[in-house]
Amino acid sequence: MSIIIRNITDKDHYEIELVAKRAFWNLNMPGCDEHYLVHRLWNAPCFIPAISLVATDDDKVVGAILYSKAKIETNHGSKEILTFGPLCVDPDHQKTGIGKKLLLESMRLATEKGYQAIFICGVPTYYPKFGFKTADMFGITMPDGSNFDAFMGYELQKGALKGVTGKFYEDPLFDCDVHDEEYMKAVDEYDKRFPYMEKQVLPHQWR
Repeated sequence: MSIIIRNITDKDHYEIELVAKRAFWNLNMPGCDEHYLVHRLWNAPCFIPAISLVATDDDKVVGAILYSKAKIETNHGSKEILTFGPLCVDPDHQKTGIGKKLLLESMRLATEKGYQAIFICGVPTYYPKFGFKTADMFGITMPDGSNFDAFMGYELQKGALKGVTGKFYEDPLFDCDVHDEEYMKAVDEYDKRFPYMEKQVLPHQWR
């Protein structure tokens, strides 16, 4: 296995969507919608190609991390920050360190380009290994004022969030309501572009 981390090109789009489908299928719900979210991101103003990366193995895309603009609304105005998602690795290449490589290299690039902070909703047992802290430690909440272990932040520039309190907002593109019949019709229609995979109802699913 010879893994190369590089920037995304237009020709990678379908392969990245396929990896997202394979990585998330039946994980959080029967089927998934992450590949459709990725498809909608490509031309969205919030998407940041310069720090979004793929991992390839013998020129085949096996992982990706996609960054978007987000913001913290404070009493003194908006502060632009980053969020990422999905971070996905093809099931055949998971537990080999590819996700770690994508995360660390993208964070290095984001720091180099002057971005100040990242907030995500992610696996609370994974991201703290890389310095992420629960958002309440920064005085940041979700739009409804809530906080939970999966909501985490990271300062790319030391002290960037000092004195900053407020609410986190990502682009409305991420408002994916899987209980919305029209939205799920669009997901199912788009899914026809990919190899068939059976939807299953599993105990750990939460969406």
